[in-house]
Amino acid sequence: MKVMIKSIVRPEKVNAVMAALMEAGYPAVTRMSVAGRGKQRGIKIGEITYDEIPKEMLITVIDEKDRDFVLRTILATAKTGEKGAFGDGKIFISPITESYTISTGIKDGETVTDKEVAS
Repeated sequence: MKVMIKSIVRPEKVNAVMAALMEAGYPAVTRMSVAGRGKQRGIKIGEITYDEIPKEMLITVIDEKDRDFVLRTILATAKTGEKGAFGDGKIFISPITESYTISTGIKDGETVTDKEVAS
């Protein structure tokens, strides 16, 4: 089975996380700029409250057997300092029930001959 890991990280950490995943053998990543807030409800600087903080979301789909290794890689790379800090981000892991390659229409895990036989 495959799992999807969505990591919401600080913008200044995103390149390091992507480089660590590439070096670890997991180059397939989708990157999006996002904004939001966590438990701290944004940040107040002086009289101004910023309700939504800019972040980057990285999405990768991997084999379930690699889940813990990839999770540890992201956690170690995205953390600010040794202890971490508020606003470092969040990681969500979900099972993937199906995925398809758009160009071929082939379901992941099938071969071309599997698809031809089913037609």
